Amino acid sequence: MVVTETEQAEITRAVDLYIEGMRNGDGAKLREAFHPQAWMFGSMAGARYDEPISELIALVDGHSVDVDGSYQTRLVSVDQVGDAAFAVLEEQGCWGTVSFTDFFTLAQIDGAWAIANKTFAHTGGEPPPM
Repeated sequence: MVVTETEQAEITRAVDLYIEGMRNGDGAKLREAFHPQAWMFGSMAGARYDEPISELIALVDGHSVDVDGSYQTRLVSVDQVGDAAFAVLEEQGCWGTVSFTDFFTLAQIDGAWAIANKTFAHTGGEPPPM
């Protein structure tokens, strides 16, 4: 199946909302990026974070991960078939030194793309006390 430029842009827009929400501590952008029933799975510094996405939004809302201007992202890939998509995002400089690789599944529901799941791998750096 061929991915149209419009679909690619809409999928990327959902990921961009996530990036801006994280960078700016903007819970509204994160809520727009994610489906309300989305979940997150992963571990960091030995602690599991298998929880509703609302937990991540509450952690970040009003508290940017870009504490020192070093936050950078790179959208590695986007694959889409019909109303399902998969995106891989690399994040560096969260809370100064923390890096992640994020695996997002997205769904097109009622004509709009939303992130349905975030699974992440902590790839470097020591997180601040949470």
